[in-house]
Amino acid sequence: MMRDAGAGERLSSRAHDVAIADEAETAQRSRLAWQEEQLRVWDLLHLFTPWLLLVISAAGYFVWQLPASGEGFWPEGAPVLGLVAVSALWVLLAHTLPIRRRTLSPVSAGVYLVGLLALCLTLMAFSDIFVIFTVAGFFNAYQLTPWPVGVAGVLATSVAINGSTMRVLAQPTTEVLAQFILIVAVQTAAIGVGILLMARTEPQERKREELLQRLGEALHENAGLHAQLVVQAREAGAQDERQRLAGEIHDTLAQGLAGIITQLQAAERSAGVQGPADMEGSAGVQGETDEHVARALGLARSSLTEARRSVQALAPQELRTAHLPHALRALAERWSADQGVRVQVEVTGAREPLSPALEVSLFRVAQESLTNVAKHAEASRVGVTLSYTGPEVLLDVRDDGRGFAKEVGTGFGLTSMRQRIRGVGGHVEVQSSTGEGTSVSARVPAIAPGSTRTQEEGDP
Repeated sequence: MMRDAGAGERLSSRAHDVAIADEAETAQRSRLAWQEEQLRVWDLLHLFTPWLLLVISAAGYFVWQLPASGEGFWPEGAPVLGLVAVSALWVLLAHTLPIRRRTLSPVSAGVYLVGLLALCLTLMAFSDIFVIFTVAGFFNAYQLTPWPVGVAGVLATSVAINGSTMRVLAQPTTEVLAQFILIVAVQTAAIGVGILLMARTEPQERKREELLQRLGEALHENAGLHAQLVVQAREAGAQDERQRLAGEIHDTLAQGLAGIITQLQAAERSAGVQGPADMEGSAGVQGETDEHVARALGLARSSLTEARRSVQALAPQELRTAHLPHALRALAERWSADQGVRVQVEVTGAREPLSPALEVSLFRVAQESLTNVAKHAEASRVGVTLSYTGPEVLLDVRDDGRGFAKEVGTGFGLTSMRQRIRGVGGHVEVQSSTGEGTSVSARVPAIAPGSTRTQEEGDP
């Protein structure tokens, strides 16, 4: 008994470790997903910002500014259209395609920025509205490394924007130059700080992302190892339990049956001794026969009690002659005949033999779920789906019955179901709402049986 208790404690501890590993893995995946989303948004911002600003500038010029100036498309708009086309081609070849192909280097990014500012200055000579397109230079400066080069890119973009809009070369007064220098300095400092921070944090963030990804993979592998240990410990405990039951059967049922046979044989001999002429000793012989029969009945009752107690520890009868898919179909057919409710059983994926502990656990989940449907659901249809997905096996039991509120689904049956599946490294989810039926989903690792079972049972 002490050995059984110790095995149970070890199994419970390992199941608890698996649950903790699953929670940690879920948290790490959520954090990784959030960080990947942030980096992806930043990369997309670099990719699409020049196109968006170019479209806005060109549309504003041709739709609003050119008609408002009274100039026709020719000759005023034709060179601008040509410059817009050249700018689009430059953005495509020197910026978009290298980013998509991951071939954008700091040198090529610097060349792209120089060409971009040259095109922007030319376009701003026709209209100040193209200052919108010039703002793309600030975003490109974030791609320049090391960070002093990025700050120089911000400075060049700021000089191009403010020099064109303030007409510094056309009106080089002291006041204009002072305003120009102040604006450029403040703008460069404000945006340059962002580049400096980005230069220091982005590599760390990407390195941290890689580390977290490796940590998540390690946690996932660790959870799988924990699941295997749990199943192995459960199988070892089951083997110990079988040996214990074999010993109990030998010491109780076998000896009880042997005693019954002995008493009945003695009663048979006593009855054979009694003859037709021996009337005087018939009463004594009859009493001896009755005593042997009474002892046999007592032994039979005791043996029946022991048999009932021992049978409770054995696996389901359906799994002794078939694997899980066939056992589930047999269970569904018998339940459907008893309850008069149609049950549809589906098996998807490549069928693989599972550890006995996993098959028993999934079978008990289906059995308990169907029992709950019969007791509470008042359903007209029930679906049972067994899915082999490779690393995991999923069991879903759905009904179209009454359902229940979330706080109601905490009964002993559901709690026992969760504990059983958790004990083999899996987990159970129960989804239901009033009037919308119930879905019970169990997920366990697909761990193959040991060589002993494979040789003894074979494939169904």
